[in-house]
Amino acid sequence: MDIFCGTPEAYAQITQGLGTDRIAALFQTTPDQIKRFDIPDLNVVKFSLPRPRVQGAIDDRDMHGAGWAPLVAELDIN
Repeated sequence: MDIFCGTPEAYAQITQGLGTDRIAALFQTTPDQIKRFDIPDLNVVKFSLPRPRVQGAIDDRDMHGAGWAPLVAELDIN
């Protein structure tokens, strides 16, 4: 999951206000299962986490994980 920030200020707010522990709690996993990549040159924060189903499996209802984005978008980040 990638968070594209439009400005360096927004990037700073996200990197400081959104911890890996919050993402882990949101997706009901542990922080050690989350990989976080802060990419300041692009103003991007990337989180990588295990999928509940293998991508493309017959019971995978969200091929690209796009359904997860609204959960993160609704978080209050100060």
